[in-house]
Amino acid sequence: MERTQIPEANILDTFRSQITGATARRAPLRIRGGGSKDWYGQSLEGDVLDTRAYAGIVEYDPAELVITARCGTPLAEIEQKLAEHNQTLPFEPPHFAHFGSGGAATLGGCVAAGLAGPRRQFAGAIRDFVLGVTILDGRGQLLNFGGRVMKNVAGYDVARLMAGSLGTLGLILEVSVKVLPVAVAENTLKFECNASDAVRKINEWAGRPLPISATAWRSGVMAIRLAGAEAAVKAARTTLGGESVDAVEATRFWEGLREQTDPFFATLPEGFGLWRVAVPPVAEPATLPGERLMEWGCAQRWWITDADPQRVRMDARQAGGHATLFRGGNKQVGVFTPLAPPLMNIHRRLKQAFDPAHIFNRGRLYPEF
Repeated sequence: MERTQIPEANILDTFRSQITGATARRAPLRIRGGGSKDWYGQSLEGDVLDTRAYAGIVEYDPAELVITARCGTPLAEIEQKLAEHNQTLPFEPPHFAHFGSGGAATLGGCVAAGLAGPRRQFAGAIRDFVLGVTILDGRGQLLNFGGRVMKNVAGYDVARLMAGSLGTLGLILEVSVKVLPVAVAENTLKFECNASDAVRKINEWAGRPLPISATAWRSGVMAIRLAGAEAAVKAARTTLGGESVDAVEATRFWEGLREQTDPFFATLPEGFGLWRVAVPPVAEPATLPGERLMEWGCAQRWWITDADPQRVRMDARQAGGHATLFRGGNKQVGVFTPLAPPLMNIHRRLKQAFDPAHIFNRGRLYPEF
């Protein structure tokens, strides 16, 4: 087990002073790490509370597959430490450094954004791997939830609630995350097919004992990534057929999807929005105008379109899902799908409990927050 003693100095006192001062004035605070995801969400309001000074890996036990680090720790530093022990963050979090303000993505921002890469459908989301968090709430109170082992929760799982909250509930100070070993073998296969055939084939294969770790379809080509034991990958490759992709090219492709540097995402024309549409994986491809890409076993579908936002959301709703205006477009239509009244009431009560003065990342998730 590796433990690192990191001098705290007066960092926590500084954070607490900023929070209590803002609460007294009811002035918004903008929690920010490297700023790599400043573009994500509804709006940016308030004075910046920079988390980068509170950084470092606190504890890492490769044998237990758990790492604990502070909010300002660069994501790249964590990934490098894990790689030294042949381990990885299973959800493949994106860094998005080329979209942000030039700073490195941090662990706190990774958890707050709740975003995952190509492996999400088959490994799980970031919330599935968060074991525990320490936060400062809107009153400046230090709160601990969860722990550093898998079976640590009785009752409401607040630790996982922080994943995807976009910093609206509190300042995440420290996070314990479950990690996994890197797959022994990996191989990417590609097939030529249309969107409907891709949906059918991917869903058929997902119901079989195949070591699939990622899928994607765009421009008439479907890619399947296999990962696991050497024998399992080899057998699956023989079963599925297709064309084997060079390892370097495959790595570039999947990283391009994760970081959105793939040519599909490279150009967003004026007036167009990049929509992230979440639907049941068996849903038939939509007929909206524009370019499209499917991943996560066809459960996540990207659309670059200038179609009316209400039409995009209605199409997603009719398919049993929802749509998020990920980048571009007009944010006045709402970045995230409006919540049903009962869900919005739950969110309001949570916000009131953790941040009664509504200072944290005001308006970032929904205008009401």
